[in-house]
Amino acid sequence: MDILQEIVAHKREELEQMCTPKPSMRQALLNSDTGIIAEFKRRSPSKGWIKEEGRADVIPLSYQQNGAAALSILTDKHYFGGHDDFIRTARRSGVTIPVLYKNFVISELQLYEALLCGASAVLLIAACLSKQECARLLEKAHVLGLEVLLEMHSKEELEYADLDPDMCGINNRNLGTFITDVENSFRLAAQLPADAVKVSESGISHPETVSLLRKAGFRGFLIGENFMKTDHPGEALQEFIKAI
Repeated sequence: MDILQEIVAHKREELEQMCTPKPSMRQALLNSDTGIIAEFKRRSPSKGWIKEEGRADVIPLSYQQNGAAALSILTDKHYFGGHDDFIRTARRSGVTIPVLYKNFVISELQLYEALLCGASAVLLIAACLSKQECARLLEKAHVLGLEVLLEMHSKEELEYADLDPDMCGINNRNLGTFITDVENSFRLAAQLPADAVKVSESGISHPETVSLLRKAGFRGFLIGENFMKTDHPGEALQEFIKAI
């Protein structure tokens, strides 16, 4: 083989690895006793830097080692200090559990970005998309082999659940004011389809809340800031799980 042939052969191996099906986030939540989706979130628009020095080759793997059912990794640069490379870095560090591509997805291009960086699932936010746009992106995500966590945060948005996403998320944070209220999950849970895999997002800081949400039908619990603000997020997750 000459050098060009060697490069092309290696490139085929890289592409094959990128497109290898990733573990199912939906199934991981259904199989988990805790359903914790631990989030790698270095910054937020409302609070600024939470952990500017947080490393994508350390914290996500620590989450996995300490009992996370799945991970959420922020990839928005401007507002959340994230990057697509954080998912690649986490995968290279040894992360094998499902990873959610957490961003404000409004274009099919972002679905390809999620696929190529090693994500298992992508977040679609009802507040950002018309129902028709959401349906198109959901269909395309499935064609690419990505699962979809469809996020809703009001009664008016619950009609998006008709699109039959892999997981239905209820965001406890108002995306306009950024005020969180976990009661939002309890209010809306019963109005989701009975067979939906329900995920409660944001504002969860007590193990007792997870227990109550599980009784209300939730199988996933997305928690980031509560762990990221500590010195050792993975250890904080472990203690949280022990207390559930």
